[in-house]
Amino acid sequence: MAKNTYQFGILAEKIAIIFLRLKGYKILAWRYKNHFGEIDIVAKKSQVIIFVEVKARRSQASVEEVLRPHQLNRIKRSAELFVAKNRQFQNHDLRFDFIEVGGNSWGFLWPKHQKNFWE
Repeated sequence: MAKNTYQFGILAEKIAIIFLRLKGYKILAWRYKNHFGEIDIVAKKSQVIIFVEVKARRSQASVEEVLRPHQLNRIKRSAELFVAKNRQFQNHDLRFDFIEVGGNSWGFLWPKHQKNFWE
C-alpha cells in the first residue's frame, strides 16, 4: 500500500470522526482491532452502537462496489466480539454505517454518510 494512499485513508477516518461528533455521536473506538479484523469507527448515539466503515475515494462508488461479502463478514464478526467484550452495550441496538470521504467540485474532502447500509 502506498504511503499516500494510507495517509489519505487516515485523513478520511479523522474527517469522518469530526463529522460524526458534529452530528451528536460519541466515538467509542477508532481503528478497533481484534483477531477478526478492524472496524474503522465504533460510535454510540442514544441506545445504538454504530460500526462505521470509512472509505477514502477519489471517485464515487456504491457500497456494494467497495465492500465485498468477506469484508462485511469480517466487520460483523468484529462487531459481535466488541459487544461481547463490552457488556454494557449488550442491550443496545446495532447498526452498520458507511462513510465515503472524497473530493467534491470545490476540492474539499466531504463525507457522505449512508446509515444502516447492511444488516
